[in-house]
Amino acid sequence: MGGKIMFIPDEGYYFGLGAFETIAVENGFPQFLPQHYKRLLLALKFLNLNIDFSEIEEKVNMTLAEKEMQEGRKVLKITVSEENIFVTTRTNTYQKEDYEKGFATAISNVRRNETSPFTYHKTLNYGDCIMEKRRAKEMGIQEPIFLNTRGEIAEGATTNVFFVKDEEIVAPPLSCGMLPGIIREYLYDAYTIKEQIILPEDIGEFDEMFLTNSLLGIMPVARLGIHAFSGMNIGRKLLQELSNSQCGFC
Repeated sequence: MGGKIMFIPDEGYYFGLGAFETIAVENGFPQFLPQHYKRLLLALKFLNLNIDFSEIEEKVNMTLAEKEMQEGRKVLKITVSEENIFVTTRTNTYQKEDYEKGFATAISNVRRNETSPFTYHKTLNYGDCIMEKRRAKEMGIQEPIFLNTRGEIAEGATTNVFFVKDEEIVAPPLSCGMLPGIIREYLYDAYTIKEQIILPEDIGEFDEMFLTNSLLGIMPVARLGIHAFSGMNIGRKLLQELSNSQCGFC
């Protein structure tokens, strides 16, 4: 797992014109694989990359069949550019304690550009997310939260954001500037979500906050900046229901 791979330098390497997907694998079962394929193909179409999907699928299936993928919580990553298709794996490091404590989050100084089409695709233009994630970690923050250029809450560096008020789930609309996440889509299909523009000064109105992505599933948030949320019940309930439907996230 995670061995060295050879690649051909192309515009994915030089300019970030490529796409990727990270997929949770639980005891050999890839979570939401069709949805990941769909989003990957949309990104490749946006980038005008004519890639043979059967080659991607073949490499994914070969990797999933490996013995070390059959047990435990793993991550499968598909990376595609004009000249390269890579499928790599690693261990999923989110622990039960993370869900019990909830994440500490904070508003980033970096703004998400809601006018850029790259914001809405999972491309190799990922520098803002990685650098802000690293800076946040140095300050004891698990996830930085991006505002857009209008000062509205958009998304986390690697997550979509949700809030809860009086047991109603609230989320920023896609137009605020965010990647349309796989777990975000799952929640929209399974539950009633109220869309609302949310400003940093609105945070005190909400009882809960939680984050979603394909690797952590649904993560309760303990605090955003100095504001501590009063509960995590809805986030934990949704996580349990997701876990029951998808062979377990935590």
